Amino acid sequence: MKKGCTKNRWTGIALALLLSGCAVGPDYQAPELELPETWPEHIELSQTERMDWRNWWRQFDDPALTALVERATQDNLELAVQLARIQEARAQLGFADAERFPSVGYQLEANRERTPGASIPIDIEPVQDLITSTSNQFSLAGSLEYEFDLWGRLARQREAALATFSESLFARDAAEIGVIADVVTTYFDLKSAQYQQDILEQTEATYEETYRLQKLRYDVGDISELAFRQAEAEWRGVRTELPQVKQQVETLKGALAILVGLTPRELMSELDYGDTHLVEIAEPQRLPRLLPSELIQRRPDIRAAEATLIAANAGVGVAEAARLPSINLNASIASVAADTSDLFTDNASAWGLGASIVGPLLDFGRSRANVEISRSQVEQADAQYRLTVLTAFNEVRDALNNFELTDQRVEAVDAQLAAVSRARDLAVLMHDQGQTSMLERLDAERSLLSAKLDRAEVQSERLTAVATLFKALGGGWKESTSTAGEETI
Repeated sequence: MKKGCTKNRWTGIALALLLSGCAVGPDYQAPELELPETWPEHIELSQTERMDWRNWWRQFDDPALTALVERATQDNLELAVQLARIQEARAQLGFADAERFPSVGYQLEANRERTPGASIPIDIEPVQDLITSTSNQFSLAGSLEYEFDLWGRLARQREAALATFSESLFARDAAEIGVIADVVTTYFDLKSAQYQQDILEQTEATYEETYRLQKLRYDVGDISELAFRQAEAEWRGVRTELPQVKQQVETLKGALAILVGLTPRELMSELDYGDTHLVEIAEPQRLPRLLPSELIQRRPDIRAAEATLIAANAGVGVAEAARLPSINLNASIASVAADTSDLFTDNASAWGLGASIVGPLLDFGRSRANVEISRSQVEQADAQYRLTVLTAFNEVRDALNNFELTDQRVEAVDAQLAAVSRARDLAVLMHDQGQTSMLERLDAERSLLSAKLDRAEVQSERLTAVATLFKALGGGWKESTSTAGEETI
């Protein structure tokens, strides 16, 4: 008795192992990457406070910009495409989950059939009449089909589907970061162009006044025609620049309208872009602090590339499992009768049980080729992942350098603007005292306006550099699958 129990126990264990199966194919291992320990020493990120910079664009303290970003994240067509991809990936994941469970179905049939006596090879009419008959048949059946996942094929399919679903989420987050950064930088370009338009209009008025005075002097013979024509050329040169700047303003408005998802009707009407002046936009005083290794977790494009690698790795297991036999179980229970009143009686009941083992015997290398294809896809995904990481660090490096260089340029342009402003003030004072001519004062005004144009350009570059740095560091992304208590950005 004890021996029989031991035998039954080992049989049960063997059956359990058989049913549970084992997943073939490689388990995913994150690629080893040589990451820097710190950022470049000349970038003082470590001195900033750690803060939640999910809504980093709010630090510019511009309600119009905030409203545009919020609308873009809701109505942008590119994000709508990514959302549809998420829905597709979620459906694929649901399909992979369902594949691991039995398939239960039903079938209801009702047939009426006439059997002709002439179909019998007996050329005797009475016999044929006797054989001729009409019959009914009704049936109600239920079926069950189940595949034992011996080699983990279904488990690997679910692993790949889950990774694909994660990739779609991360891709959507990456697209959102790109859209937000595009809205912010396009908005800054628009404000810069509008500011340049204002300055050029002031400059055009100043040049026109200079031209008018020079014409008066030329008419009375105080200056040569060369000096007069130079003043005219400067004035008309500024006038030719104005239409280009106005065109740039309208082009940027259209680009911004597309980014925020306007309809054609809204696009043709005037959108409220706000009346914030370029110099009124606040510059963030704090930057995010993070280690280089944290960039791997913060950048959704890197996470999306890794999810693609996980899916490709699971695909190898699916391809390898396809080369091995599969065990399928099927069962059915039915009630079949010639009359509906006889359904569900003992004589009408029918059932069946069956099992099958199916596997490739000779496929002339098809299954082996599928495995090789899957492995090559892993190599491609691994290379793409490493390239994405390298690109991300290069973007951060460029953004940090650009951030520092624009800071230096702002200081230089501010110093120049201060000097030109002082020279203009002195020119005005000396003109009021009669020590200089009106032309000298106008020259000082033109120099000041030119310096302001340079300041507007560098201010736009500075704000764009800040936005680009936030984007490169993964700002604006909130992890959708974060666990309780885990920090999100």
